[in-house]
Amino acid sequence: MLKSLYNWMLRLAASRRAPAALAGISFAESSFFPVPPDVMLAPMVLAEPRRAWSYATICTVASVAGGLLGYAIGALLYDSVGKWIIDFYGYQGGVEAFRRAYAEHGHWIILLKGLTPIPFKLVTITSGFAGYDLVMFVLLSAMTRGLRFFAVAGLLNRFSGPIHRMLDQHLTLIAIVIGIALLGGLVAARWLF
Repeated sequence: MLKSLYNWMLRLAASRRAPAALAGISFAESSFFPVPPDVMLAPMVLAEPRRAWSYATICTVASVAGGLLGYAIGALLYDSVGKWIIDFYGYQGGVEAFRRAYAEHGHWIILLKGLTPIPFKLVTITSGFAGYDLVMFVLLSAMTRGLRFFAVAGLLNRFSGPIHRMLDQHLTLIAIVIGIALLGGLVAARWLF
């Protein structure tokens, strides 16, 4: 079953609609959607390694744009939409502590959490809620998201051949490890917020 899903993802990644889907997922993930863009970025780079840099650019630009929506949710709609999203992910207990931390360490929070599997929407919404400087938010988001997506795209581009062979031989194990990493990111976010 995983092999069929993997082959379907590679076919989808090579389609002409893939860049638009990648942009949509990257945008939505930064403000409300639970699935990280890496689930599209990885198969797209593996399907067409020569386009790795353009895919990383799409992810970065769309993620920062989606981050602006998340920021707006936190700044303008926190009591309704923002609080609902935070509650949905179970992080309501740590938002006030996170807001206080922004006063001292906002730049480090954005930079470090933007690189991790911790959902970036929590950073974007809380940045708006905390009233973090919008220009700095955009610059730091572009840096951290760009670094993350270009690193993923670069590694997949460089090692696409060995990665294809490894996926063909150990797909189930790799899927389990990725699932544990994503779950670990959500659990870590729960403890850190």
